[in-house]
Order: sequence, then C-alpha cells, then structure tokens
Amino acid sequence: MGGVQVPISHRTRRYTLAVLVVVYTFNFIDRQILSILLPAIKAEFAINDWVLGFISGSAFAIFYATLGVPIALIADRWNRRNLIAISLAVWSCMTALSGAAANVTQLTLARIGVGVGEAGCSPPAHSMISDYYPPEQRSAAMGIYTLGISAGIMIAYLAGGWVVQKHRLA
Repeated sequence: MGGVQVPISHRTRRYTLAVLVVVYTFNFIDRQILSILLPAIKAEFAINDWVLGFISGSAFAIFYATLGVPIALIADRWNRRNLIAISLAVWSCMTALSGAAANVTQLTLARIGVGVGEAGCSPPAHSMISDYYPPEQRSAAMGIYTLGISAGIMIAYLAGGWVVQKHRLA
C-alpha cells in the first residue's frame, strides 16, 4: 500500500508468535474435543452413527473449508489481529453452545458456528507471520505456529477423557 515498513522487534515477533500458537491450540481443542465425546452424545440424543459423522465432520468442515478464502480476503484488507480475536470469540462461544445443546439440531448449528469461527484463524495468522518474520526465519516461525495443532489435539483428548470419566457420560 505504499507505506513505510516499520521494523518489528524480536520481542514483538516472539510475543505475537506465542499468542498465535495459544490461539491455534485452542482452535484445535475446540475442534477435536467433540470426537472423544461422541459415544456420550450418541447415547444422550439416541442418534445414528451417520448423524454423528455429520455433526463431527460435515457440519463443521463445509463451513470451515468454504469460508477460508473469503476470510483470507478480509484479512488482506482489515486488521488481522482483530479478525483473529473475533474469530476466537465466535468459535469459543459456539463451543460453549455445543456443550449446552439440548438436541441434535442445536448441536449441529453450534458445530457449524465453530467451523465459521475457526475459519478466521489461520489465514490472518499466516499473513501476520509472513509480515513479522523475514523469509529466512519464516519456515521456523510457521513450524512453531503449527505446534498448536498437536498441543490442541493432546489437550482436547485429555480434557475430553476427564469430562467423560468425571461425569460418567459414556
């Protein structure tokens, strides 16, 4: 856009990357925790496996996948930090609504909301990392960022297992 590029300090880079890793970790916690709860959900709502597959897969993935590109275009034109914050709030709220769902329809709509919210995480995060890190450091920064995937999955299974055991849902 023709503006003057202000150098970004190493401290700011590290802080920003750390926050993005934490956000990405929560992205995967919210995405994966449902999978360990599926037997309890099946029993609670007396639903078939194909319904579980739809709730845990398609309802989320269709919106997550299709909204990635439009959100990336928004990230190119708007404040990426704020876009990530709004997305985090949306998917966290929708995850909470998933836990409060009283029927399959409510759970499906909440999972769609999780997909919509989570679609707003990676495109602006990748853009920020690309801006904050020079080409020779970008791969390492992206590698650190993607640690959020494994950390989130691990925490989701640990937390989900604890919930099922503690509350005897399964």
